[in-house]
This record gives sequence, C-alpha cells and structure tokens, in this order.
Amino acid sequence: MKRLTIRARLTLIYGGLFLLAGVVLLAVTYVLVDQRMPQPFGVKLRDLPTPTTTPGSGSGQNIETLRNLVEQVQDEAKRNALESLLTQGGIALIVVSAVAIAFGWLLAGRALQPLHQITGTARRIAGADTAGRGLHERIALTGPPDEVRELADTFDEMLERLDRSFDGQRRFVANASHELRTPLALNRALVELAITRPDASAETRRLGESLLAVNERHERLIDGLLTLADSENELTERTPVDLAEVCAHTTDQAGKQAPGVPVRRALASAPTSGDPVLLERLTFNLVENALRHNLPADGWVEVRTGLVGGQPTLTVTNTGPVIPGYDVETMFQPFRRLSRERVVGARGFGLGLSIVRAVARAHGGTAEAQPRPDGGLIVTVTLPPA
Repeated sequence: MKRLTIRARLTLIYGGLFLLAGVVLLAVTYVLVDQRMPQPFGVKLRDLPTPTTTPGSGSGQNIETLRNLVEQVQDEAKRNALESLLTQGGIALIVVSAVAIAFGWLLAGRALQPLHQITGTARRIAGADTAGRGLHERIALTGPPDEVRELADTFDEMLERLDRSFDGQRRFVANASHELRTPLALNRALVELAITRPDASAETRRLGESLLAVNERHERLIDGLLTLADSENELTERTPVDLAEVCAHTTDQAGKQAPGVPVRRALASAPTSGDPVLLERLTFNLVENALRHNLPADGWVEVRTGLVGGQPTLTVTNTGPVIPGYDVETMFQPFRRLSRERVVGARGFGLGLSIVRAVARAHGGTAEAQPRPDGGLIVTVTLPPA
C-alpha cells in the first residue's frame, strides 16, 4: 500500500467498500429468502390427510410415502433456489464491483486532477535553470471554493511574494551597481588628474597608480555584478550569433593579458541566437579564467566551437592545478573559489564562471565543468541552435 499512488489507494478503498457492502447485502438477502420462501407448488404438509391405521389397508402407507416425497421435492426446490441466488448473485456482484472499481478509478483521477496541476506547476518552477526564474507562473486553479482550490490559491500567493522578492533583489543589485559606477568614475578622473600634473612628485604618482589599480578592480567588480544581474533576466530579443566568430574576437583580446600562455583554437561554425554582448562576455570570461588560473611554465589553453549533436557547443580547456571533483560545482557560485573559500587577493572576484552559467541559462543552454586528470578544467557551454 505504501508504494501505491493516492489514486490507486482511493480506487481500492472505494472498490473494497462496495464489494463488502455487496457481500453483506447478498448475505442478508439469502437469510430473508431462506426464512420467507413459501412452499413450492402451494402445497403444505399439514394439508395432506393423516394416514389411518386400518388393519390390512395400504392407504396409510401410501399417504406417508406421498408425504415424504412431497417433502423431498420441496427441500430440493428450496435448495436449488438458494443456490441459484448465491451463484447468480455472486456473479452479478463481481461484475458490478468490477464496473464500480473502473468508475472509481476514473472518478479518483478526476478528483486528483487539480493536485496534478499543482504538482506540475511546482515541478516547472523547481526545474527552472536559475533561482527566481519561473516564479511568474501561476496555477490559477478554477472550480468550486473547496480545500484544493484554497491550497492552489495559497500556493499562488506564495509564488507572487517570492517573485516580488527575487525581482526586488535583482533590481537592487543593478541599481546599486549603477550608483557605484559614478563615484568610481569620478575617483578615477581625480586621480588621473592628480598624477598627470607637471608638479606631481614621484611619490604622488606611485600612490596615484596604486589608487587607479584599486579603482579599476572595483570597476571590474561592479561590471561583473551588473552583467550577472542582467543575465538572470529572460531575453526579450535574440539575434543570430556564431560562436566561432565571437571566440575568434575574444581570444585575441584575452590572449593579450597572458602572452606567455599559448591559446589553441579549433573554431568550427556554431550558429545560435541570443544577446551578442552577453555571449561575448561569456566567451571572454571563459578564456580569461582559463588564462588566469593556468600554469605559466608549460600551460596552454584550448578553445573549441562546433555542433555536438546538433547543439552549438563551446569548450574551453586549460592546464592548471589539480581540482577535486567535489569542488567543481562550487566554482560556479558567486564570490567563491576552490574549497569554498571567499575570494581574496588580486586574482579576481569569483564571478567569472557564475556569469558564464547565468548567461548560458538565460539563453536556454547549460554550462558544465569537469576536472582534467593532469590538472586544469574543461568547461563546456551548450546553447540551443539558431
């Protein structure tokens, strides 16, 4: 019973109760018929004449024989009638019970249909590729105001509140990032003005260069947060994009940051559709991340594009430190690196792979990674075809 569905259990309960009621009704009918059945042929034994015991007369013996014969016939007829009642009644009960179980199965399915609708909506929301996406969907159950309708309305109200919460969080990140850009730009302009003055001392110039480096780091953080917030929104417009062309452009730009690391390219056509700016940022982050976390002695980076199973695919492979398999998924979390440690130092903010996955999911694709046995990482981005 524990492995059966609710529909099967309701059907079994309904069919069992119907069968039990039928058995009880058949038993009561049998008892009543047995007690109230009249004598067959309308003959009662007391209506037969009482035999006389006249010596030498055979009439008394004949009457007794007739009485016994009539009694046997009556008993046999009654027994046949009761057996026919049990046999035919049992067959009818089985047939009607089977029909009742079939109708019970259909009625149980119809009664549980609203629950299936609620479950389907919950599964679609839970299977959304990004947290908060899909919360705009509602059950909108129609029907009488019963307990199931109340459950669906409560679920819709919860989804509405969660949707507002996630939307407000994304707007806050975007607005805060925009507001922080202005003072950072002003700081950069003031520092550049100070260090370019003719009378600026060498110490002032060194201090200004340090401040510019810190300011640039903060600008990259703000830019990453804005990209992450934008990529978590659904795309409203799509344009044809070839991943091979995007990779050819971004690998040239990213390769200038680490000229000592060779970048191998195998760029086959991989047409898709989406936001060109976000796809360019996805590719740039992958290549930049592969170059930054490489082994400068004999490291290399390989970038491949093409169609795999009809799906446009981008694969970036690099050499680097050995990465445990259980730490790979952690690297896709914002502000996280290996071993779930917060980002410190000057190697980045831990937003690179987070932005890659967010952009891929915004385009209806996936971004997965697996460690290389000799060290490094293989990141594969799969997007829907154009």
